[in-house]
Amino acid sequence: MSSKPNDDFRDSPRGQWWKRGLFAIFVIAVFAIIVTTLANPNPSQDLSSLLTHRISRGDLLVTVIEKGTLESSENTEIKCKVRGSNTVIWVVENGTYVEPGDDLVRLDTLFMEEQIAERTKYALWTRSGAEQSRANLERAKLAVGEYEHGRYIVALKTLQKTYAVQEAGLLTAKDLLAHEKTMAEAGYKSELDVEEKTFAVTRAELDVQLTAIQIEVLEQFTKKEELADLEGNLKAFSARHKANEERVFADNSRLETAENEMLYCVVKAEKAGMVIHPSSARWKDAPEIEEGATVHKDQVLLLMPDLTQMQVKVGIHESMVDRVKPGLEAIVTVSDRTLKGEVESVATVTSPAGWWTGNQVKYDTIIRLPEGEALNPGMSAGVEVIMARHEDVLTIPVGAVLETTDEYLCWVQTPLGLQRRVLELGDSDDVSILVEAGLTEGEDVVLNPTGSIAEAQEEAARIISVSKEVSKEVSKEEEADGKKPDVKSESTEQVTS
Repeated sequence: MSSKPNDDFRDSPRGQWWKRGLFAIFVIAVFAIIVTTLANPNPSQDLSSLLTHRISRGDLLVTVIEKGTLESSENTEIKCKVRGSNTVIWVVENGTYVEPGDDLVRLDTLFMEEQIAERTKYALWTRSGAEQSRANLERAKLAVGEYEHGRYIVALKTLQKTYAVQEAGLLTAKDLLAHEKTMAEAGYKSELDVEEKTFAVTRAELDVQLTAIQIEVLEQFTKKEELADLEGNLKAFSARHKANEERVFADNSRLETAENEMLYCVVKAEKAGMVIHPSSARWKDAPEIEEGATVHKDQVLLLMPDLTQMQVKVGIHESMVDRVKPGLEAIVTVSDRTLKGEVESVATVTSPAGWWTGNQVKYDTIIRLPEGEALNPGMSAGVEVIMARHEDVLTIPVGAVLETTDEYLCWVQTPLGLQRRVLELGDSDDVSILVEAGLTEGEDVVLNPTGSIAEAQEEAARIISVSKEVSKEVSKEEEADGKKPDVKSESTEQVTS
């Protein structure tokens, strides 16, 4: 009886990987078949010369192996605090252990010295203007009080005094006029004398009225106008003084900032520990911090990693990433040491692929290492992530399996001769495959059946023929759609031809 192969394994990324490997083996084997057939049309089957493998029970460890670099999960960033572009004139060596207060980076101070001199000049100018505006403001305040309680009172009292004198003069003029009229009636004064006294009374009345109007104008209009003018000047001087004070504050702040940045031109360690350059950290495109390099504000100059929290970042190929989950055990090899780690996280978005990654799509995966292992950042590490453990199972070598379009085959050497078997397969570690059905413990399977068994060679030839037909059909469809034929399909056809 024949049975279907395990569909889950066939469709899995690892199943697809080793299927492609088997297909390549088939292509090479067919070449050997053709050459052998041409040389010997009727080959004889010598079972004693066949290479076999005895099926036995054991443990199958399914892993994925990648290389990565040690790094710390906690890095204290030391950033540039100086504005603009600045030149590095000295930097501590990568990997140096420092103590608090040690110099880490020195920047060129010529530009900052010029800035301090310029800011000092502007700060003095604005302070001078502020002091002048302060004096003007005080004078404006005094001018309001001086008028309201001084000049206005003097002017008002002066007019009131004049008004009182003029009223007294008016009464006197009226008395004199009455006396002149009495004397004129008695014949002692002429009419001309009476007219003169009448004119004097009229003039005195006009003078009194004029002074009264002047007092009213002073109280109702002149005082208000003068106060409005003085208070307007006061507000103007006050606003000007505030503006000058703001300029003083701004220029002093700029001067203080420049003086602080002058201090920041020498970057010192705030704590003890190892110092590494950013280019040695997990990002590979960071600029080198070296003598003559140009740095800018907020740029990361150095890192101080926490050596008690180390990890390895590796890239897991897209064909395997679905099987790598947080919590899986990982074996990390650093130099001559082997450590047990654990998968902490797997990126959900792939890193960009390019020539620098061999055009392979990989997902960044973090492997957490145990604390207190005295590891340094930047060390190369080999990582083996254990994806599955299968205990006490039957396994078969990958080279003993032939995959057809709808089943997996192998050939078993029995006392009665070679026997073809249909297999149900499970997980694989790229060397051996877990056998779920089709074989029993102790049986001997033929290794590389396409190189020594005619039936396997016929199956391989049939698979290649089907592959060629499929490639041709795909090429025709692409040509009909106006697409360029697949280069891989053409290459495969040329090789199999």
